Amino acid sequence: MAVGHGSRDPRAARTLAELVARVRASRPGTDVRIGYVEIDRPLVGDVLAGLAGEAVVVPLLLGRGYHVKHDLPRALADAAHLRGAVAPALGPHPLLARALHDRLAQAGWTDDGQAVVLAAAGSRDPEATRDTERTAALLSARLGGVPVVPAYASAARPTVSQAVDGLAARGLRRIAVASCFTAPGRFAAQSAAAAPWIVSAPLGAHPAMAELVLRRYDEACAGLPRRTPGGVRT
Repeated sequence: MAVGHGSRDPRAARTLAELVARVRASRPGTDVRIGYVEIDRPLVGDVLAGLAGEAVVVPLLLGRGYHVKHDLPRALADAAHLRGAVAPALGPHPLLARALHDRLAQAGWTDDGQAVVLAAAGSRDPEATRDTERTAALLSARLGGVPVVPAYASAARPTVSQAVDGLAARGLRRIAVASCFTAPGRFAAQSAAAAPWIVSAPLGAHPAMAELVLRRYDEACAGLPRRTPGGVRT
């Protein structure tokens, strides 16, 4: 089961449905469902309640934080009728950096771009901040060493505006904002409004995102007890 955060922006659910459809198409025969942590329906617990046997929960979230580390493991533990695992967050990962790079190129990034602000949701969890910093480093490497500064829409600093101002104070002008968001929503719109040059679209159903969801799914499956010939996992 793929799990999104949930948003009051109706485009978010449509975007995640497109991503899940691409995942299904890439892995025929795999039962791929979607649930949400909050706001949108169905909620994670409701989806898990309707499953049987084994379930792998793949967060469509781009770094560690409270939902990944606490909410989703608790939801799976509450589904006592299931055997399963919660996969890691999607980021950091080279596939995520590839998707971010492509979205920047689609937005108009050129070789004379001077810097990028990587706009992420933000979290009070320091591990989530480190994940964003690692994603920024991976994106910088793909861009040939162009500075990529992580920034946040909430809960952490610098904000996107602060990061842009800091780069501008160094004399940089062609500063792009890379949207490190799975889908459109309030944080993505807020971050885009601070862009002084180009801003990339949320990652959505980019092929690398679908590949990354399946990579996390396979990693989680590999950690489940092995199934014996009699059908029991050990």
